[in-house]
Formats: sequence, structure tokens, C-alpha cells
Amino acid sequence: MTLRVVEWSTGTVGRHAIAGIDARPDLELVGVWVSDLAKVGRDAGELAGLGRDLGVVATNDRDALIALKPDCIVHTAMTDDRIFEAIDDLISFVEAGINVVSSGPVVLQFPAGILDVDLLDRIEAAGRTGNASLHVNGIDPGFANDVLPLAMTSLSQRIDELRCLEIADYSTYYQPVVMKTIFGFGQPMDETPILLYPGVLAMGWGSVVRQLAAGLGVRLDEPLVERHERVAADRDYSTVSVDIAEGTMAALHFEVIGQVGGVDRVVLEHYTRTHPDQCPDWPKPAEGDGCYRILISGEPEMTVEFTHRGEHGDHNVSGMIITAMRLVNSVAAVVDAKPGLVTALDLPPVTGRGLVARP
Repeated sequence: MTLRVVEWSTGTVGRHAIAGIDARPDLELVGVWVSDLAKVGRDAGELAGLGRDLGVVATNDRDALIALKPDCIVHTAMTDDRIFEAIDDLISFVEAGINVVSSGPVVLQFPAGILDVDLLDRIEAAGRTGNASLHVNGIDPGFANDVLPLAMTSLSQRIDELRCLEIADYSTYYQPVVMKTIFGFGQPMDETPILLYPGVLAMGWGSVVRQLAAGLGVRLDEPLVERHERVAADRDYSTVSVDIAEGTMAALHFEVIGQVGGVDRVVLEHYTRTHPDQCPDWPKPAEGDGCYRILISGEPEMTVEFTHRGEHGDHNVSGMIITAMRLVNSVAAVVDAKPGLVTALDLPPVTGRGLVARP
């Protein structure tokens, strides 16, 4: 059965989602939403850089797209700076009977213990009203720190600590709001960026820690623990999102920790550089400029390193692709899922079915 899909936004993730929807034989792109008036009326194939038209014209008419009654919306719009407004959008889609896979807000990856119960009840009520499901995922938060580490723990005899790391150079990551305003890169060291206000790290990545704990059947101490380390630039740097002057913030290491009895048991950790030469004492990928690393301490000790790169070599581009495709490839499973909020713990294995290259 072919599922009718609307792509919601055509930015750094959305353009790759369009290409992915087009590549899957079981999906049909029937609509595209854009916020930029300059994109209205342009073909989806052009916006995705496919070099050919798809016969679907972008619009900013929200009601017209909902009236199409698609089976699913692939939602990749920016949500980091409008979390609760975005949640309202997603609820309205589900209430209208449209299943949704979304890259954010990431707190919805596993919001239990983070979001207000009344808000979670609204999502579940919308699911019952529309008989539709909502799944928020991607790569981080997402596959790299939910499905992948939990699959690895199936090999464990004893688990002392589960640690999920992102180690990456963000110099080619184009998200100016995220890089400058949220992370604080290029900002004075005596200013606190939004990400490092107390509780924000636990809101942004606590869903990862809590979902892993739920998958392992562990009850965590409350609240989650946050740790961070900021590093000033030793010289001027330039990235695609922000210029970083000497002495301003250039690198960030943070942890969100789930403890049991005061002992670290489930940890989400990021080492974020804005140039590969920074912080030589920090962990580095075994190859390339970025990786996800799973460390399982116990019996046996296990390490998994997951790297990715685009056809042209840039890991930040491929990071957008794998984020998009985790959503696109989940569409059928989410359409078949129970109504309401669906997490990775609820879904069957998601694969790249239908994507094997043909002669």
C-alpha cells in the first residue's frame, strides 16, 4: 500500500526528507509546506536539489495541506526556539487524523518525567480523537542513543554503566540560532547560553537518559545530574553558522546523567568542537570529524563507534540525511502504531526497505 505524505519544511533536514520520500516506493509525496515566501510555488524537486521536478508545488497554506488528508506528515521544521508552539502544531495535526513523524521538539522523544502531565494528556487525547500517532526521533536524540545502545545491551550479562557519546566538529553545521543563541558559540565566556541554564540540558537530552533507563527497567534518582565544561577560543575561528573570536566560547563538553543510588548508570555525553584542532585532550573519532560512541561498562565491556559521511565527505550533511531518513523510514511503522505518542520502545524494527539501489 502506498502512503500519502506531506513534508513540513524544506530546510537542512527537510530537503533530504523530500529526497527520501521520493526514493521509497511505498510513499507518495502529495504536499510540501514552507515558511519562506520565496519558496512558495516552487517545485519540491527543485527545493530538494534533485535536479528534476516532482510535480508537487510548495505552499505556506497550512489548511490546504491538512485538507489533503495525508496518511502522515514528515515534520522537520525548526522547533528549538519555539518548543511549545511546535507541540501545539503537532497536536493539531494528530487531532485532525494525520500521523506525524517529527525531528522535534526532541523532548517528545520520551517526555515522561520531563513535560507536564496535562500536556502529555493533551497529546494522548489528540491521538484518540484523530486515531493517529506522533513519533519524534532522529539521530541524537534518536537512533544513536535509543535503538542502537539498547540493541547492544541485549549482549550484556551485567551493566555497570551505559554511556552514549556524540563527538563532533560543528564547524560545517548550518544552524545559526542553535550555534550562537542556544549553544553560545562565539559569545563571551562570562555569558551563560540558553543550553546551560539549570535544567535545560536535562530537558533537551533527559529524554534520552530516561528512555534508556526505561528500556533497561531502571528507576533513576531525581533530578537528573548535569555537568558541563566550556572552552574559550585560542584564536579566531570561522564556521558556516557563526564567527568565533579569540577568547569567546569555542567548544563545549556536557553530560546528562541518570544515577541510581548516587552512582552514574545512564549517561548522555557530548564533545562539541568548532574546529578539529581544538581540545586535543578530548576524545576524538577513530576516523573522520564526527561519530557516535556507545560505551557499555560491565560484563562484557563493549564499545561501538558509529560514523557517517556524505558522498562528498561532510559529516554534518550526512547527519542531516540520517536524521531525515530515520523519520522517513519510520512512516509506515508509525501509521500502523497505536494512537497517541509513540516512542522507539513501541515500534518494531525500522529498516531501509525498498531503498536498495537498482541497476
